[in-house]
Amino acid sequence: MNAATYRSAINISAICGLYLSMAMLIPALVDLYYGHPDWRVFVISAFVVGGFSLATAAATRAGPPPFNKKMGFLLVNLLWIVFSLVGAVPFMLSSMKMDFAKAMFESVSAITTTGSTVIVGLDHAPPGILMWRSLLHWLGGIGIVALGLFVMPYLRVGGMSFFKMESSDTGDKPFARIASFTRAFLLVYVLITVICAIAYDLLGMSRFDAINHAMSTVATGGFSTHDASFGYFKSIPILWAGTFFMTLCSLPFSILIVFIVRGRLDALRDPQIAVFLGYLTAFSVATAVYHRLVNGVDFDDALAHSFFTMASIMSTTGVASEDYTLWGPFVVVLAFFATFLGGCSGSTAGGIKAYRFIIIFNSIRAGLHKLIYPNAIQTVRYGGLTVDADTQRTVFMFVCTYLLLWVLGSLALGALGIDVMTSISASITALSNTGPGVGPIVGPAGNFSTLSDPALYILSVLMLLGRLEVLTVLVVLTPLFWRS
Repeated sequence: MNAATYRSAINISAICGLYLSMAMLIPALVDLYYGHPDWRVFVISAFVVGGFSLATAAATRAGPPPFNKKMGFLLVNLLWIVFSLVGAVPFMLSSMKMDFAKAMFESVSAITTTGSTVIVGLDHAPPGILMWRSLLHWLGGIGIVALGLFVMPYLRVGGMSFFKMESSDTGDKPFARIASFTRAFLLVYVLITVICAIAYDLLGMSRFDAINHAMSTVATGGFSTHDASFGYFKSIPILWAGTFFMTLCSLPFSILIVFIVRGRLDALRDPQIAVFLGYLTAFSVATAVYHRLVNGVDFDDALAHSFFTMASIMSTTGVASEDYTLWGPFVVVLAFFATFLGGCSGSTAGGIKAYRFIIIFNSIRAGLHKLIYPNAIQTVRYGGLTVDADTQRTVFMFVCTYLLLWVLGSLALGALGIDVMTSISASITALSNTGPGVGPIVGPAGNFSTLSDPALYILSVLMLLGRLEVLTVLVVLTPLFWRS
């Protein structure tokens, strides 16, 4: 790569950092409204970060070089690092008095929409900090969907890249221009957030709680304004509303846009939607039946809490209505495996994602047929599309690397003296961007605040790796990437 590529990547990152610094004025106004002195922290942070970003953008301003894959990989990694660093500034300067490790962990967890937290006493935390966490979630969700829809397919490491395999993709685009599609996406994203906030407000949340939880839900993030998360409200209707919006935002936003803006019902026929809704329903019903039979809970309540819990885990939102680890070992095992699954491609959800399971299953089936009929031509299908060999290889490479990073992360945490359950669970919940794991420390009733700084750094890296589809980060670490 030449100097112009580095210069352009830094320039774009600085501009994005400037926009994020301007967003700090929103929690400043919230603190000012509630009379909390931390409003000065956000104003100072906005001016310091904004001034530095503006100076950097001015110093690196130049004509944009041709956008190529190397530029794409570098820019994606740089943007998420800048977002994480900028987001950490108010945490360090606020009355929370976080050190760099905790502030960085909280910021990375927010911007990657993971939802793990090191803050204890959320019920009494400054309102501006609570709003900043939710706002980072919400803005991170926009960036995640943009990556999944526009950048990842081009880089061939994730997103809906398998739709690029046939020329039929060009004829199925819902909008003629990317600008029109982007406007439609932002409109739908904001609209769903507003509807979600209104629903929470009407069902009994305070206005402040409704806005924060709506941003967290739509971004499938998981941050709450209370230590007890959704359990604080003790409302079954709120749980069903949360389940609906978490599930909705786990679906591909491109399909939601086509359905909402164009009214096309056929868009909902995407195979990954059926697979995601299928394993969500199966896991939820199994959990509800077990909860009813073993713990004697009323089935209506068991069903509401089970669907909410599994939707929270599979959408990688990470909010909680109860400590499901107390429901029984079957539920704990089921929740642990659900952490791997994730939502759909092109959504704010993390995890392995449903479309990859479809491609893997069909690839294995085609391989078995090939063993029986060696001379037969076996094609791997995704719905009505043919999956080419490059995409199959990328999917298998992603899953293998994903599992390898989980093992390495677990070993690294274990080397720091963390117990087996916490190490294994914290590693996968960070990589899947789920939030809480299992066990007394990082479970739904626990908190990451007791972990050491090295452990928080490891988990922060895993969260970034998981959010950027793993391969996007690893390719930048190869020597070949930096050769001209």
